[in-house]
Amino acid sequence: MMPDKALQADNRSEGLAPVPAARRLFAAYGDAINRLDKALGAPFAAAVEMILATSGHVVVCGMGKSGLIGRKIAATLASTGTPSLFLHPAEAIHGDLGMVRPGDVMILISNSGETEEIVRLLPALQRLDAKIIALTAGEASSMARAAQIVLDISVDREACPLNLAPTTSAMNTLVLGDAIAVALMEARGFEAVDFAMTHPGGALGRRLLTRVRDQMRSEALPFVDADAPVQDAILVMTEGRLGLALVGSADKLQGVLTDGDLRRLLVRGLDLARTPVGEVASSSPLTINADQLMADAEARMQESRVQCLVVTDASDHVVGVVQIFE
Repeated sequence: MMPDKALQADNRSEGLAPVPAARRLFAAYGDAINRLDKALGAPFAAAVEMILATSGHVVVCGMGKSGLIGRKIAATLASTGTPSLFLHPAEAIHGDLGMVRPGDVMILISNSGETEEIVRLLPALQRLDAKIIALTAGEASSMARAAQIVLDISVDREACPLNLAPTTSAMNTLVLGDAIAVALMEARGFEAVDFAMTHPGGALGRRLLTRVRDQMRSEALPFVDADAPVQDAILVMTEGRLGLALVGSADKLQGVLTDGDLRRLLVRGLDLARTPVGEVASSSPLTINADQLMADAEARMQESRVQCLVVTDASDHVVGVVQIFE
């Protein structure tokens, strides 16, 4: 019997020098997250409440690797319902401080709490009456003393074998930032449709914000008379390229003939040149209103296992056909 391929791959990985190093890092990250979890409490809750209470922006500020993490935190907050932006501290002291308005909440990130570019900003931020949340391991640092709330990102040691590169501490910062964003989402009752509002260009945004009328086909619809033979309906379906023929007219829809119906007719051996469309078409076609969301249309199609829906108006007149699964 051949050995399991996954087991083979795992056995081979045990002999690779980089794998134990990676596992040590994973273990260090797990320990750091456990430490964060145990320390989570009143300061974190106060930070969330401070952000909820502000009518301004959350401005995230950090230098170097902390700045890279800060950009991600700002982006996550902004995309999940909290107006947020990133401020580069070196640029801030040369004019970009104008981004900060009185009453804004600042999230300052510095492992030591003594990053020069951020410390130089502190007097200006205090003059602006900005509220400061400090993410730092230096609880007695200049940044921590200037903050209203301090969130501890300290670690026993960095996962870096030299204990120098900001690895574990950077992960702690990122996790805390994501935790703040998630807590804010829950507090605000942020839902999928709200997420779509900030992501209109993505698949979710298109699905949750687009209406059926935006996607439906309304021109050259494949209508066929109920008395016409099925053979004629096949020609109409082929020209229409929707996988169906609409039986009747826009003012009076009598049914729908789909390509699935055609396959079943062929199995039955009916004479397609003599059988009237009206006798074999479905008399209860699935319809949807043009003002409904495409998400509703997609769910309806998946539930019914169909490719198209007939779009009707308030008077049950046919105004189009929407097709998702092309």
